Amino acid sequence: MATLRDIRRRIQAVRSTAKITSAMRMVAAAKLRRSQESVWAARPYVQKLREILAHVAATDAALLHPFFGVRREVNTIGLVVIAADRGLCGSFNSNVLRAAQQYLERLRQQFPKARLELLALGARAVNYFRKYAAELLGYERPGLFSPLRIESAYEIAHLLMDAYLAGRYDRIEVLSNEFRSVLRQEVSHHVLLPITAPQQHAQRADYIFEPSQLEILDALLPMYVRVQFWQLLLESYTAEQAARMIAMENATNNAHELIRHLQLQYNKERQAAITKEMVEIASGAEALRSQG
Repeated sequence: MATLRDIRRRIQAVRSTAKITSAMRMVAAAKLRRSQESVWAARPYVQKLREILAHVAATDAALLHPFFGVRREVNTIGLVVIAADRGLCGSFNSNVLRAAQQYLERLRQQFPKARLELLALGARAVNYFRKYAAELLGYERPGLFSPLRIESAYEIAHLLMDAYLAGRYDRIEVLSNEFRSVLRQEVSHHVLLPITAPQQHAQRADYIFEPSQLEILDALLPMYVRVQFWQLLLESYTAEQAARMIAMENATNNAHELIRHLQLQYNKERQAAITKEMVEIASGAEALRSQG
């Protein structure tokens, strides 16, 4: 049975843990607030880019651009998996890594002759695939979110576009967590390249392009890929902070509940010790009286 000193030490240890988890929750909440603003600003920008792209690429001639080209034979697929750099965020990392393993199996069935290559972003993804799928790991970027910079996103996006144009990849897909709300984060899948051809509008305006339509696409499409990739990283980072905030809040509440349980146990043990001492004193006094 634990002594009173042991219980006191455990209560102090749990209180210290509760202070740490509470501080981490507040830090995650502050980061979440800032990243939410970035996500809300990026979403309408990407949506407007899609609309512009749909208007510019409104003819079959424009769809000859290599970023639109769906290749007949898929020989190499690049799967980008985005996870966090750190843990203590609930099931955030395990969800996307488990989904990546399952999706790899589906890709093997859908493209049995294709070579699969993993591109791991975030320390947790890098460490996981080094252990379980090192033979597929083609590119790794730990520390991407410490801190997350738009220059890093554009750098990786350019590497992916260059690899696609050079024929190293015939298809590039992305698996990441998407921020839905503070309480809800979902694993999302996106085909980054080739770009899905925009739908043809039944009543479209007869535009006059200056410079030419293909020249505009040459400038617009890389911008669209960069911004879309930046949005995916922002969504993942925001979802990570939301998951960490909820996880640390739950940990803090559990710590307080454990402290209440330990305090009750301490009071019971202390009362039992006092009662035992009183019984011993009364027994000793009774023995003295009987001897006298």
